[in-house]
Amino acid sequence: MDWMPLLSTLAGAAIGIAATLIADRTRWQREEARHAVEVRREVYTVFVSALKEAGEEIRAVALGDHLSASARDAAVREAVRGAGVYTASERLWLVGPPQVVRAGNDAFHGLRALRDAYARGVEVGSAEEAPLIVRRRTATAQMRHAMREDLGIGPLGIE
Repeated sequence: MDWMPLLSTLAGAAIGIAATLIADRTRWQREEARHAVEVRREVYTVFVSALKEAGEEIRAVALGDHLSASARDAAVREAVRGAGVYTASERLWLVGPPQVVRAGNDAFHGLRALRDAYARGVEVGSAEEAPLIVRRRTATAQMRHAMREDLGIGPLGIE
């Protein structure tokens, strides 16, 4: 009996199966990578939006009238909690790469420093507020840059 045709058929089948498995694995890895980027994009968007909303809310509280320092403190803290910053921050810590988490954490702490200043009674537009605003804006710009870089978008060049 001639074994060559049988061996050739088996070798061809093995090569075909291996090629199919490799192609499927490659396709799966590409889809997983694409999905991971989409998850990070969503997490980044929610986090940046929560920071922005919290910033606007604490500014509105700082501009408002409050009967007491404790009422102002409570209102500023509730503004941050209500914006969902803490939940968004935890999601960032779970899915973001280290450079994005570090930058996001800096932006978060910049917001908290401003929150604490407003809670103490620092006025909007005051000399005491100015360095806090600069710190927050710088940290936010660095965070956006890190996020855009991670998503493969590239810098804006306008910040």
